[in-house]
Amino acid sequence: MTLAERAYLPAIATGLAITIKHFFAKKVTIQYPEVKRYLGPVFRGRHILKRDAEGRERCTACGLCAVACPAEAISMVASERVKGEENLYREEKYAAVYEVNMLRCIFCGLCEEACPKQAVYLRHDEFVPVFTERDQVIWGKDLLVEDMNNRYTREAWTKEEARALDAKRASGEVTSVVPRAIP
Repeated sequence: MTLAERAYLPAIATGLAITIKHFFAKKVTIQYPEVKRYLGPVFRGRHILKRDAEGRERCTACGLCAVACPAEAISMVASERVKGEENLYREEKYAAVYEVNMLRCIFCGLCEEACPKQAVYLRHDEFVPVFTERDQVIWGKDLLVEDMNNRYTREAWTKEEARALDAKRASGEVTSVVPRAIP
């Protein structure tokens, strides 16, 4: 090795060149609360329990989401629907208590895939808020059940729909799609 190589001068010069190049590059910082970055369709964020078009809860408390959860973050208590509650719940059995421990959740999406009634979704457009108190980490139905005035919409709800939509976009059949709530 030459004296310059032994003194690491070429490596130091290369490192300084990279640093100077990045110093003059355009900044990628965004003003977060005002401007939100597009997270993409595969991002898994805030949990939501969907309602059907009539406003009834989809969840039947089958427990498949809790069984599929590798972090054991989901717990629920099933109850039977009584007469007069037909407008609140779709099936005879419903989740009287549905809780997600957000500290344990790893946002893997297995609960979403396991649900046969398409009741559990992880939003692709919203982060989970920052916790400041210990009692904010257990989310019950009051935070999870979908608000009918602010429904969660997507362009495609299944992988098949997404693939078909991508194929139509590639061929030029479709240029824009209106997001919709799950049917």
